[in-house]
Amino acid sequence: MLDFLFKKKQPVSLWFDTDIHCHIIPGIDDGARNAAMSADLIERMQSWGIRRIIASPHVTQETFENTPQTIAPALDALRIELTNRGNDIKVTNSAEYRIDEFFASQLEAGNIMPYPGNYILIENSFMQEPWNLDQLIFDLQVQGYKPIMAHPERFSYYHGKRDRYKTLHDAGALFQINILSLSGYYGKQEKQVAEWLIENNLVDFNGTDLHNHRHADSIEAYLTSKDAAKHSRLLAGRILNNSLS
Repeated sequence: MLDFLFKKKQPVSLWFDTDIHCHIIPGIDDGARNAAMSADLIERMQSWGIRRIIASPHVTQETFENTPQTIAPALDALRIELTNRGNDIKVTNSAEYRIDEFFASQLEAGNIMPYPGNYILIENSFMQEPWNLDQLIFDLQVQGYKPIMAHPERFSYYHGKRDRYKTLHDAGALFQINILSLSGYYGKQEKQVAEWLIENNLVDFNGTDLHNHRHADSIEAYLTSKDAAKHSRLLAGRILNNSLS
């Protein structure tokens, strides 16, 4: 008769069904190592309410110099694995572009893989803001792209200069925050800044940034928390993930 005291909390689902930031294409960056691991991660994502995935493999100078030619066969291998499991989830790809010389060369060559609607996910260095960031945001828009800044809450050099977030957002940089940040996976400061961005209406997209099962464990624990329920109320209907088509 006391079972209610020990009843497990029912998880909330994610408030979007299209994930635009995850590293589940096998073997081409620091995410899933092989197609089986990729499919296992995707099955966990589906249990959170994800119904479509636009994967975002890293494109980073020297470490992960991915192009459409390197991504396509890895994505094909994942699709074969999913088909063999009877899983018909739609998986496509864009990329997460680190702002560096390799990105500049790919942009100049017209070798960019945008999201539907010509959105493009860009990532700052974790050490310091790119010196040309304002000009780049402007130039991308002139070229017809809609820049999305990946996980701005993770860049510690902005934490004490939060007006910079507003300046960048006003200039046309859309913001995508990570569910892992909201879960506290990266630390208290990153979580607090992510929540501040939500409170100040500066969040346009969410993404899991899922790389591995450890990340999935953190997200699943988070989805049973009061924080997840609160974030769901605040963000549902406000973010643009599901509008990408």
